Amino acid sequence: MRGHYPVVVATLAASLYSPLSGQTPDAAQVLTAAREALGGEKKLSAVRTFIATGRTRQLRGNNLVPIEFEIDCELPDKFVRKDEIPAQDTDPTTLGFNGDELIQFPPPPPAQGGSGGGRGGGPPRVVGVKQDFVRLTLGMFAASFSSYPVTFKYAAQGEAPEGKADILDVAGPANFLARFVVQRETHLPVMLMWQLPATNAVLRIPGQPAAGPLPPGAVAVDAPAPPAGTGSQAERDQYAATIANLRRQALSQAKPIEYRMYYGDFRDVDGLKLPFRIRRAVAGETIEETTFDRIRINAKIDPRRFEAPK
Repeated sequence: MRGHYPVVVATLAASLYSPLSGQTPDAAQVLTAAREALGGEKKLSAVRTFIATGRTRQLRGNNLVPIEFEIDCELPDKFVRKDEIPAQDTDPTTLGFNGDELIQFPPPPPAQGGSGGGRGGGPPRVVGVKQDFVRLTLGMFAASFSSYPVTFKYAAQGEAPEGKADILDVAGPANFLARFVVQRETHLPVMLMWQLPATNAVLRIPGQPAAGPLPPGAVAVDAPAPPAGTGSQAERDQYAATIANLRRQALSQAKPIEYRMYYGDFRDVDGLKLPFRIRRAVAGETIEETTFDRIRINAKIDPRRFEAPK
């Protein structure tokens, strides 16, 4: 997956924080220049809908899974992505939102889609989908939308192999924090960076073969050997409790995992300049590449696309 991206792009973050001399711009100036580079305020403000189709290659375990997708979006608060895996005999999956209502098929368990505490953006699952919406649309529009408003603050100037960059701190509801990187020469978005807690702990048990390299974002846990097969139920229960406690401790003490989204291959679409390639990386490892085949601006979208499953 890495072969599609120049090494200089992959190493951008390594040198982002080198200080530069000269006048420091503010966030509004950087965003205005970025929106001008993406097509200009008039054309961007005229976008009401977009439909994007393409392919994603996603790393799942040791397999690279091809996914065909369609994204339908009616700004500012309707968004849905439908994924289909041609190589698997499974139904397509759908994920999105209509206002604060979750759109998901197959439907989530009641606890995921309930009405509980996703402060500032709807139920918890909806908040996560809206945050992914923000990550995508920042690279397309360099702007915030009312469905999940974020604020921008100038953070730093940087020096990268491709040239100088401006870095903005981005903040939004439900503790959404990220850094948005804009190249100075082209004024185009380059990357978004954010951090999340580790959620996966992989056991290392004496006498058992290693499971291979750690998955991106996982932490290793050194665990004791399990009781012998002749051990009592009490011993097995105690072992299970020990393992659970080790997992909790490892995850609570682990450093946050860095996530990155790279925007690339900007092409002209109806007077706009939009990214046709997006790469995601976790802890420096590429986990997903998305290539857009076509992006249609202000295309008519069937309202039923934004109906939550009954």
